[in-house]
Amino acid sequence: MRIELRDELRRPVGIVDVDPTIRPSRARLNGEDREFFFNWDTALDDASCLRRCLSCGCTDLFREKAFPPFMGVLVILNYAGLLLGIFGFAENIIVQFIMIILLLTGLVVLLKSRMRLVCYHCRTAHYDLPLARYHRSWDRAIADRHPGRATPEPESVEEEETDIFEEIAPSLSHEETAV
Repeated sequence: MRIELRDELRRPVGIVDVDPTIRPSRARLNGEDREFFFNWDTALDDASCLRRCLSCGCTDLFREKAFPPFMGVLVILNYAGLLLGIFGFAENIIVQFIMIILLLTGLVVLLKSRMRLVCYHCRTAHYDLPLARYHRSWDRAIADRHPGRATPEPESVEEEETDIFEEIAPSLSHEETAV
């Protein structure tokens, strides 16, 4: 099982490869010296399907297809080929061959893409594991129960400027009343 870990603020932490049959209590993040600790006690059900997120322990998980990063470019190229065909520029055999190759590549990627489980709370993705029947696609009602936490922002310069203005403003109002 491959896990793309995220923290409570949904920022990427790293990738971990674990064997769920061994159920290790900790694993080293790929390419880093950091370790991640798992809580396997209630994470798997009787059929060895993931029931809880291994990162945050949330019980709400959804399934989605994991497309490779180049899929967006492939879709755009297919639409460009469609427009070439509509406007009559696809009469050349080479253009038709390229369009067929793009279409077949898109279909192969669509059929071969894997399903993954994603946590609603922290957005940690779990790959290469059996999916239970009770895991459904993304649901807006469940997602609304797990809003993303806002990142803590450092004090801004605007706050300091308003504090200075508030210190100056009372002195200006005293001068105006004295006149």
